[in-house]
Amino acid sequence: MAEVTGKRAVPRSAWVVAISAATLGIIYGYDGSNVAGAQLYFESYFGLSGNETAVETIVTATVYGELIGALAGGFVINRFGRKPSIVAVAFGYVVFCLLSAMAVSPLMLGISRFFLGLTIGVSLIAVPIFVAESVPARIRGATLVAYQVAAVVGIILGYLGALTLSGLNESINWRIMLGLAAVPALLLIPALLRLPETARWLVMKGRIEEARASLERTDPEADVDAELREITEALSSESGGRLREMLRKPYLRATVFVVGLGFFIQITGINATVAYGPKIFQAMGIDTNRESILMSTLVQCIALVAVLTSMLVVDRWGRRPILLTGISIMIVSQLAMVLTFATQQGDSFTTGQIVLGFLGLAGINIGFVFGFGALVWVYSSESFPARLRGYGSSAMLGADLMANIIIAQFFLTVMSTIGGAWSFGIFAILAVLAWIFVFRLAPETKGRELEEIQEFWENGGSWPDAGAASGGQGVDLGKGNK
Repeated sequence: MAEVTGKRAVPRSAWVVAISAATLGIIYGYDGSNVAGAQLYFESYFGLSGNETAVETIVTATVYGELIGALAGGFVINRFGRKPSIVAVAFGYVVFCLLSAMAVSPLMLGISRFFLGLTIGVSLIAVPIFVAESVPARIRGATLVAYQVAAVVGIILGYLGALTLSGLNESINWRIMLGLAAVPALLLIPALLRLPETARWLVMKGRIEEARASLERTDPEADVDAELREITEALSSESGGRLREMLRKPYLRATVFVVGLGFFIQITGINATVAYGPKIFQAMGIDTNRESILMSTLVQCIALVAVLTSMLVVDRWGRRPILLTGISIMIVSQLAMVLTFATQQGDSFTTGQIVLGFLGLAGINIGFVFGFGALVWVYSSESFPARLRGYGSSAMLGADLMANIIIAQFFLTVMSTIGGAWSFGIFAILAVLAWIFVFRLAPETKGRELEEIQEFWENGGSWPDAGAASGGQGVDLGKGNK
């Protein structure tokens, strides 16, 4: 059975792929927020209260692993295939979430979370590419944004789990928080094993008949022979698939764009509001762990509405308007946080200041999930030809995670040293730079086939047939809008 989108049906297999990816997104989001609640309890359990560096290091251990996993992810998915990589990711979630829950020392917890991060890093490359290569172009943007929707749902579930478990004994509640992510991963494995490998990877490996079968499953209404010819011709006209191709024309422009975008996505501070959300609220005068977790949960519930909106409009508005709108919202919200902390009187905050701070944190998350958060998965999987797609996604996510490490490792220390106003002021400045970067460099890829997008880079940063596709106007990376 297929559902209808416009004039053409969306095949059932596309929904299976989307649901599977969404489940992995939920686990990814859950891990990002459950540690925010768990740290309030394991720092006491392990005697780390007041030791901000130790807590930051345990939280950041996952991100260090993510960085290595993301950098290796391109090689892994090109060597072993998209599907086997996804299945391995699900197994990794099960094993390392359980090991984190059973940690008997800060060292064991840190190491378990490092290897969990390694698994997550590979998933950040494998999942978007698997989705992009498995669903029809007409729904690719919305399907990839659905992954971010699932991640936000996961963040909310992580906070809700922490909120629900906060009343249990503090020697065990954080263990349950960290271990729960293993359950959906375990349930997902049978569905993942039944999914087909992507046709593009099979063609890359010369397995044409298997590629034909994959296309027939993923888009039965498509002209399979024509798609196979298009993929085969695109691959046959390409040579190499080496990393050095990304550092020379015509793909140097694409590399500069994805690396810069990846870095700005995190350096503008979103992970500080997720991983340390309860602590930020405590710095604003919210006294109890339960109340600070509840406030962080409400922030993410509001953000969920924003990312759902982004999913609905990404294939109609286009990528650039969504990105620029999201970053603008972040800038205004970061300035609200600056005002909240700048008007603080001593150690106390008025009700009005707390409300402004809540709206500021909510706005940062709204702007992020509407723009950066929704489009990172789209651009990371669209910006390179098949032979470089894994490497390109690794480069983008590598830059993203380098910035994430900076934020996760040092945010608490920086905020306690220079204060909240200066901390969020720096984030606001970086967000302004991000807006300028996106305005100048981001191509509009709405409605373009993956093989067509590479022509943008090969044509010097502009569409060779401006206006021919529904994607609208292209962007010359050196000159702005065409």
